[in-house]
Amino acid sequence: MRTFAPLALAAILTLGALAPQVVQAQSYPTKPVRLVVPYAPGGATDIIARAAAIELTKSLGQSVIVDNRAGAGGNVGSELVAKSAPDGYTMVMSASSLHGITPFLYTKLNYDPNKDLVPVIVFASFANVLALNPGVQANSVKELVALARSQPGKLTCASSGSGSTIHMSCEMFKQMLGLDITHVPYKGSGPAVADLMGGQVHMMFDNIPSAISHIRSGKLRALATTGPRRSPALPELPTMIEAGVPGYESTAWFGLAMPTGTAKEIIARMNADGQKAARAPEFVKRMTDLGYEIVGGTPEQMAAMIQDEIKRWGPIVKASGAKVD
Repeated sequence: MRTFAPLALAAILTLGALAPQVVQAQSYPTKPVRLVVPYAPGGATDIIARAAAIELTKSLGQSVIVDNRAGAGGNVGSELVAKSAPDGYTMVMSASSLHGITPFLYTKLNYDPNKDLVPVIVFASFANVLALNPGVQANSVKELVALARSQPGKLTCASSGSGSTIHMSCEMFKQMLGLDITHVPYKGSGPAVADLMGGQVHMMFDNIPSAISHIRSGKLRALATTGPRRSPALPELPTMIEAGVPGYESTAWFGLAMPTGTAKEIIARMNADGQKAARAPEFVKRMTDLGYEIVGGTPEQMAAMIQDEIKRWGPIVKASGAKVD
């Protein structure tokens, strides 16, 4: 009877355990894939997820179904994906805020977005836009600052939820200028913008894609964008720096992530199809028309972008004193 040394036996057992994963990766996908959006319908994350799902469905040969799971600043949907089976059939359209802000803001999380999710591809990035309800008596950033200083605590700043880049863009604004403005969190950008247009709140540093149609129609008054350069979608607007706030810069990005433990072959396949989606003419046109800037890239590049977000937002969250239990 043939015997094996312990190390050889361990190697055989390891290969045996990996075999099903390899077979699964080679045949992937054999059924529809769920793309969880951890925010409400209508916001920037939802917009890009639905556009990406159309292109991914074409290249994967299986339906990519968008599933909105809003709540807790994106943590409800993200945790759901993090705790899903790492088989490639559940993924999340992750936002930069979930990686760079959430770990500093939430004191009690049942998952770690930077350990329990693995990066796949960043689809696009963009700046935010400082938008007001037209009833607010301010036609420039300087006028808004003067108004806020004359009425401490009276002005309200809506966000898509505590910990979003929309929220922290407002916190950065407050910190840099020493302003007393009240933060009003919503469960997603869509309902926040609805109340902003309705006059229930005064201002918002919304993502450009979810605000741009309302700005163009005159339902919102835009004062400035938050990126390092003017937005191609709103070129007439100054940046916050140009508008008189030196050093102000806030951008956001969205990309796919999968549960940790997902086979590398599956991640590589999804990245390759994500690259195709990011280059598809219809996707590019829709995204650029709405103010997104196409990114693409590798999982490693997304991982590096996550580290940049942690360095950028950690100090802002800590200085704000914001905490969510």
